[in-house]
Amino acid sequence: MATNLDIEPELLEKAVEVSGERTKTAAVRRALEEYIARREQRRLTELFGALDWDRTYDHKAERSRR
Repeated sequence: MATNLDIEPELLEKAVEVSGERTKTAAVRRALEEYIARREQRRLTELFGALDWDRTYDHKAERSRR
């Protein structure tokens, strides 16, 4: 799907440079992938402290072959 974007040339060139990609398309794709990954990680870190953990739970005992 072709999409026209108005991206500042200096910003796009810097993205190509720091990404190590050969093309502008590849640099934009990588930037979007990294942006999405960071946002997903942020949502996961927001869960820390939101769950109640049972400190007495013994995961090793659950794995034993009784």
